[in-house]
Formats: sequence, C-alpha cells, structure tokens
Amino acid sequence: MPAPTFRLARSVPRSGGLAALVLCLALTACGNAPERPSANDTQGAGSVATATSAEQAGGMDALIAAAKQEGQLNVIALPPDWTNYGEVISTFSQKYGIKVNSAQPDGSSQDEINAAKQLKGTDRAPDVFDLGPAVATANADLFAPYKVSTWDDIATELKDPEGRFVSDYGGFMSIGYDAKKVPAPTSVQDLLKPAYKGKVALNGDPTTAGAAFAGVVMAALGSGGSADDIAPGVEFFRKLKAAGNFLPVDPTPATIASGQTPVVIDWDYTNAAQTVALAGKVDWKVAVPSDAVVGSYYVQAINKEAPHPAAARLWEEFLYSDEGQNLWLKGFGRPVRAEAMDKAGTIDKAAFAKLPATSGTAVFQTEAQQATAKEYLAANWAAAIR
Repeated sequence: MPAPTFRLARSVPRSGGLAALVLCLALTACGNAPERPSANDTQGAGSVATATSAEQAGGMDALIAAAKQEGQLNVIALPPDWTNYGEVISTFSQKYGIKVNSAQPDGSSQDEINAAKQLKGTDRAPDVFDLGPAVATANADLFAPYKVSTWDDIATELKDPEGRFVSDYGGFMSIGYDAKKVPAPTSVQDLLKPAYKGKVALNGDPTTAGAAFAGVVMAALGSGGSADDIAPGVEFFRKLKAAGNFLPVDPTPATIASGQTPVVIDWDYTNAAQTVALAGKVDWKVAVPSDAVVGSYYVQAINKEAPHPAAARLWEEFLYSDEGQNLWLKGFGRPVRAEAMDKAGTIDKAAFAKLPATSGTAVFQTEAQQATAKEYLAANWAAAIR
C-alpha cells in the first residue's frame, strides 16, 4: 500500500520539534516606483533585504519585482535528482525569469555552512540553504528570519518560532538495491550476509552529511540500539567493514546505473527516484526495514548575508506554495504542508500514491538526541571504518 505521509506529534515540546513526528496517512518589474522597494533598499519597514514576510516587503508583487531586478539566485548542495530539485529549480527560473546558480550539487549540509562563511560578502555566497536539522539548529545565527505566506500550515513543532529555519520535506531512511544482483533485504542485519559482500554503500560521511547520519541511526535501531544510543549503529558498520561488505564509495545516480554501488543506504525519496530514472535498465527497488524506520525533515533557511535577498525570499515563497510542495512530492519527498494540502484538495494525489511503502513504528530523533549522536560519531566513526 502507499506509504503514509507524516502527521505531526503536537504533544512533543519544541526542543525536539524538527524531528518530532509520527506516521499517518509571471509578473514583470514595475520600474522605480517608490512603493516597490529594491532588494538593496535597507531603509524602512518595507525593505526587502530585511523583510520577515512578503507583507513587510510590500506584498508579493513588490517582492517579485525586487527579485526580478536582482535577476539571480545562488543555491547550493541541491542535486537535480534529489526530491526533484532539477524541476523545482527550472520551474522557479522560468516562472520568474531568474537565473539560478547551483553550486556544489553533491555537497553536504556542512559544506553549505562552510561556503556561506568563506564567501561572505561576495556575490557568490549562497542565498538559501537546504540543511539537515542538526546542522541548521547549530548555525541558526547565520539565518535571516522569514515567514512564508503559508506559515500557518506548518506546525509549531516543525519551525523555528522566529522563522530562521523551517522544515520543508521529509522522508524515511531506506535500502535501495539492484534486485538482479542481491536478494531483497528485510532488515538491516541482512546486509551483513555474504550475498552483500563488497556491495553496500552509505550516502556520505555521517559526521557531516544528514543522509549518512540517519543511516547510522537506522543501523542502530536494527541492531538493538535506539534514538538515544547509536553505538550499535557504529558497531554495525564496523562489522560491515570487517565482513568486506562495506563499499567506501559515495553513491550517485552514475554509480548506481553502472552497477558500482548495488546497495545504497539513503533516504527513500532518493532511492525511489532511481527506480524511475533507471526503469528498464536497472531493477532498482526500495526497502524501508520495518524494524528500523527512521524519519526526518530537512529544513530551509535564508542566508542573512544573502547577495540576492529578494530572490531568496521569493524562492522560499515558491517552495512552500502548493506548486513547490507538489514538485517535491513528485520527487518522492513528503512535503511539510501535505496534511493541509490534502484537506484543501490541492495535493497531487497521483504522486502521493507512488510514495514508497512503509510499516512499523517510526523514530524521529529530538535535537538533544541528535546532538548526542553527533558527538559519539565524531569520536568513534573514523576508527570504526578505517
């Protein structure tokens, strides 16, 4: 049956908000008119550069005009095959006539933060971020507060109260595999079997990449650990390496297509995208182990030093609109506004029905649990897989 989307756990305190969930279900510029503030006008409440909402920017028409005047948007670490970001970017660019400069498409969340610091004050600095929640909360002072027009559709537990960062799309950690090369895994422990020798890849370094981090959490749950104790997950990868099953290659669509990485631990939306992209070429399938269901949202943020502040805010408005949210859903990401859109009848039901199947009880780490896990990984990961 279709995988359910996320439903919000309203009883969870905000300290665990970014991951506290349970399962369920073209306008043109208007010249130099004074009421249309440019992105560089930092004077007054209507300044686009400091606006915390479209209303403060003078309304959506003013925001669009200012963004079109800037003409560019810098994004970073957005692979085109990741939750359909290729179409998201092209649709935004065509809709508003804004050139999107995409840097380091295969970068990690930490790479985004590093780039913002290194390129601060230049026109090449990232305007916006798409980050793992742990990295976002640790760097909140770098973000500009902004509340999109659909802010009220997003539960309190999934957004910073000041609007510095907001959950955008979510997913479950999964095992993608070439069904012609390996048997279907039903649990994390299956990956230790001889049939998977030299075949299991993890998407990134868990000390810096959100997907890999969640992969270790999944391994922990499938090895007797918990959201509070990921040591069994690190031990699992030590065993995987000792058995010769761990493949130290960062998987990409190219490595999957070539057969170099026959098994990939990654988010379900990334693995699911490959089932479509490789149809007729590779028999790629997706499994979410029922005994180790790990879920999380990524989050959006605006660089407070954004070189294109109007375009950055317009990008966020687009992402959280029905159109933007459905584009993520088309890429198998579960949009944060899915529940509200379902009630309003604006969700893409066909795309919703294609989400990977899941069962079992999902685990979502709180910020405190993530912080503890990051500390453990920093101290133990390298030794486990050397």
